[in-house]
Amino acid sequence: MNPQNKATKTVVVVGGGIAGWLTAGRLAAHHQSNTESGLKVVLVESANIPVVGVGEGTWPTMRSTLMALGINETDFICACDASFKQGAKFAKWVDGSEHDFYYHPLVLPQGFTQGDLAAYWLNKSGDNRNSFSQEVCFQEALCEQGLAPKTIRTPEFGSIANYAYHLDSEKFTVFLQKHCTEKLGVDHVIDDVIAVNTLDNNDISSVITKNNGDISGELFVDCTGFSSLLLGQHYQVPFKSCADVLFIDTALAVQVPYDNEESPIASHTISTGQEAGWIWDIGLQHRRGVGYVYSSKHSSEQQARAILADYIGEQFNSLTVKKIPIVSGHREKFWQNNCVAVGLSAGFLEPLEASALVLIELSAQMISEQLPVTRDVMDIAAKRFNEAFLYRWHKTIDFLKLHYILSKRSDNTFWTDHRDPQTIPDSLQELMKLWKYRSPADYDFTSNNEVFPAASYQYVLYGMGFKSDYSHSPHLLNDWNYADQQFTKNKRMIEQASASLPTNRELLNKIHQYGFSTI
Repeated sequence: MNPQNKATKTVVVVGGGIAGWLTAGRLAAHHQSNTESGLKVVLVESANIPVVGVGEGTWPTMRSTLMALGINETDFICACDASFKQGAKFAKWVDGSEHDFYYHPLVLPQGFTQGDLAAYWLNKSGDNRNSFSQEVCFQEALCEQGLAPKTIRTPEFGSIANYAYHLDSEKFTVFLQKHCTEKLGVDHVIDDVIAVNTLDNNDISSVITKNNGDISGELFVDCTGFSSLLLGQHYQVPFKSCADVLFIDTALAVQVPYDNEESPIASHTISTGQEAGWIWDIGLQHRRGVGYVYSSKHSSEQQARAILADYIGEQFNSLTVKKIPIVSGHREKFWQNNCVAVGLSAGFLEPLEASALVLIELSAQMISEQLPVTRDVMDIAAKRFNEAFLYRWHKTIDFLKLHYILSKRSDNTFWTDHRDPQTIPDSLQELMKLWKYRSPADYDFTSNNEVFPAASYQYVLYGMGFKSDYSHSPHLLNDWNYADQQFTKNKRMIEQASASLPTNRELLNKIHQYGFSTI
């Protein structure tokens, strides 16, 4: 038989963690691996590889992912210490002052698909203008009040305000493993991969394990973390650093207990700017995940620990600090021969805007939905995958960099170095030139592989005080009646939601007691 016509019958996922289990789960669920005619999915992972243990923030896409895997939202929330996330609050990013903050919510600006409120907001008189996100979106008000995005009567995965999750990554991994093996038919092999067998065309024929011998397949998914055992080590696909654009290279992470069982749970990720980086603060049900990510070229570890200790307070001395190196960048391509990398083996950027898990989700979805049925079409699938994800990684780098170039902080060269034009990608510089005269719009992002929509750019730009000059295009401000109607509608939505929604803590307690409606 011609090897090019060989059908894809077995996919071997090498490595566990969220990347491995999400990919295995998407493949198994989509291709019905628990039936005789379905795809066989094998996940082999070492018992000796430590879990990175961060990555607690998700995007709203996680709701679709969980549904695709056949997971109940109630079960997920209860098992994974999950809470609701309605966006990110950026404090002390603009000038570092005490009252400096803005929001990147998960709800689109009011009337976004019908008209651009940003132009009207920018041209409102100063005394009659709230922050951009407060004026055009009702979600900032919900976050400031600690409210949930729905009620216990809202069906699973349904929403009143768009939302994602915060979750315990280790508990989520265990939950996915159990679901994938018991419900989706994924074969789980705990063993060390010690070598790789290849065919004449340099495809991988099997991975050799220490105790289980050869594990064969037609497609191999590298989820081996930073070591990138298959794509990086075996295929020697180069790693493209972006340390010249994004300077974060170290994280100090801790788990902080609440003061009591009824302590409020923030409805958003809190990102607070510091001298040489920023601190994340994520509220789960039973603890907070807090960490300082910083540039070791701009701060010593001793200084970083002192900053983290000052943020947390007296509790810090009783906590265990986990130091995590961050190598910022990605592989030059992600699919080589019959091997594709997902997760840390493909690359990693700093945890700003929770891009790590969404890139895993998008990778797993594309591999599953466009799985090549034979080797004959695999190179085409690989080419399409590489093009899509190179674009997504580059756009993610642009969006993260945007947060830094707009800051006016000058208390450390970390911030001023970020504003050096030599460190700003040409693609972002072009957009910034356009946006001097108008706000970000959908036609600035024409690919179907976009990660961050135009609305996200608007929230960051105008949250950080950027001003687009509309004096050359007054025709874009010719419908103030429409704009005022939308601003008024947003105020009503704030009032209604504030009066009807429970707090994050109250809703999570009810979920544990009653569970969501599944109707």
